[in-house]
Amino acid sequence: MTTLPIARRPEEVATRTFDWGTIKWLVTPHLDAGADLTTGEVIVYPGKGHAPHVHPHEQEVIYVISGEGVQTVGEDGEPFPIVEGDAVYIPANTLHSTYNTIWRPLRLVVVYTPGGAETGLDELPDARILEPGVAPLWAQANEG
Repeated sequence: MTTLPIARRPEEVATRTFDWGTIKWLVTPHLDAGADLTTGEVIVYPGKGHAPHVHPHEQEVIYVISGEGVQTVGEDGEPFPIVEGDAVYIPANTLHSTYNTIWRPLRLVVVYTPGGAETGLDELPDARILEPGVAPLWAQANEG
């Protein structure tokens, strides 16, 4: 656990990789004593996205740093475009998904409150945890 003041660079934390992208958790209750939220950077690979899911007890805010995609929020939520500068609020226990629609990475800042449940992502079958400073390898399958 860290003590105040807290300043952390992305290269100082582990990288979580998935088939659809990467996550770096920068502030979490597990890293920072007294933190009641989780903040991280998410990169969604071109043409990829994550399956619709819910966070039963956590609200989420997504802020688009760069790129373009489509977002869904709600059981019957119609996909809507998200672009640089947009913010999306997702209430707790609300079905949602994010998909990158262009050729370059979709970069997001995500905030969960309360924090802590993000550790559940480490149990997903496609989750890989890379040590701090280790860069993920991006690959695209050639379809023939």
